[in-house]
Amino acid sequence: MQTRTDEIADGIYRFATFVPEVGPSGFTFNQFFVDAAEPLLFHTGMRWLFPQVSEAIARIRPVEELRWITFGHVEADELGAMNSFLAAAPQSQVAHGELGCAVSLDDMADRLPRRLADGEVIDLGGRRVQHLDTPHAPHNWESRVLFEQTTGVLFCGDLMTQLGDGPALTDADLVGPASVAEDVFHQTSLGPAVPAALHRLAQLKPTTLAIMHGSSFTGDCETALNDLATVYEDRLNP
Repeated sequence: MQTRTDEIADGIYRFATFVPEVGPSGFTFNQFFVDAAEPLLFHTGMRWLFPQVSEAIARIRPVEELRWITFGHVEADELGAMNSFLAAAPQSQVAHGELGCAVSLDDMADRLPRRLADGEVIDLGGRRVQHLDTPHAPHNWESRVLFEQTTGVLFCGDLMTQLGDGPALTDADLVGPASVAEDVFHQTSLGPAVPAALHRLAQLKPTTLAIMHGSSFTGDCETALNDLATVYEDRLNP
């Protein structure tokens, strides 16, 4: 399996590995790298992906310069290689929400992580990422997203998940494909927290949605997030 690298915004890179055996039409597992004075990785991939993801990073910056290791929530595809990256980059540190650190990461990470309050910003030097708690959206109590304020990129994790191996970046409708993926995987915690989180994120007016599974999106992100919220509102109130 090959890992493809694409620049989806200025200095922000998507590493995509397509796994054809997952789901009816295959599935991409994506990581995102922010090239800044203090480089940041969003999603590490599973442990078996560490060689491929670290090679992809090394084509942009030496892996040992990685400063921040981040992800949406505690699952293997999000943080399986976390401790491998901590070992490869001696100055690196995991950064996550206070709840995720308290219930899991203080114990799981080989170095103590940095706890972030809802709305807190990390200045990467040339980039500013804001941590936003999204508990139970799309799933897991400790879920969160990151918003890069300089470029307007929203690292939205499993929100807007799609099947298949689409292009790195698209402005085509993703709400329909996300609904299909929901029908296949039933991955979302169907409760009021999900549409509420989507409406809140829409207010950021992001320019790009950096999506964990599937293509990233450069269309009308505000409308797409609100439309997906409506999809879940309709599922909650048929």
